[in-house]
Amino acid sequence: MKKTIFVFSALIVSLLALFKLSNHVYRSGDISAEIIIAVIAIVFFGIGIYINKKALHKERPSVVDQKKIEQLGIGKREYQVLVHISKGLSNKEIASALFVSESTIKTHVSNLLIKLDAKRRTQAVQKAKSLHILPI
Repeated sequence: MKKTIFVFSALIVSLLALFKLSNHVYRSGDISAEIIIAVIAIVFFGIGIYINKKALHKERPSVVDQKKIEQLGIGKREYQVLVHISKGLSNKEIASALFVSESTIKTHVSNLLIKLDAKRRTQAVQKAKSLHILPI
């Protein structure tokens, strides 16, 4: 997050510097306004291409390890509950989405916590991601 804030701050500062430079050049009468705007557009086009290439080379989501799910003894319904937990849904919301009672969801969550050796739902999600049970 800090890196993103730094990058956008640097872009804003560079944009301001370009506008000040273009203002100075325009007032001196050496160059036309169209050329200044074109140069600024080309610079930001280049920055956009650079950022896009960086975004494309990010780590791809990992494939879910089905064998690990079987080894841990996580059932199909428990896995569905785990996926909904990773989305940040409450027990009531998960129950509504899966058309079961809230107490059934509580049972599945308890079983998941035991199978993943976790104390909290967030810890279970973190552990599941590290075990490649959930996509990152």
